[in-house]
Amino acid sequence: MPKVPKKWVRMKSMAATATTGFPIPASAPAVSIARPATNRRRHITPQAGRALEILGHAIEYLTDEFVHEGGSLSARHPQLEAVQLLMALNRQIYFSCPEAPTLSERLRAFLRFHPA
Repeated sequence: MPKVPKKWVRMKSMAATATTGFPIPASAPAVSIARPATNRRRHITPQAGRALEILGHAIEYLTDEFVHEGGSLSARHPQLEAVQLLMALNRQIYFSCPEAPTLSERLRAFLRFHPA
């Protein structure tokens, strides 16, 4: 069997995994109103990356199950509320990671420390 990259492998079942360092509030907002003004890359720590990976798999699993069950799109559907909760947690973790400096910011910082 040829080796398949990890991102292409589909999970057959979900397993519960604890992620330390990222508390899950009892009632996280389902939809975040405030969005950052910039669309910049972020420095994602290995811990945050693992949490994002786990949340991504859980979101994908729940949405796939919902579609295969033929669920109806209603605002109060428990499975959709769970997906919205996981998506809010995903955004919370992602936006807690520091923004990476742009190329121009790195260049300015480099030139400040190395005068010509």
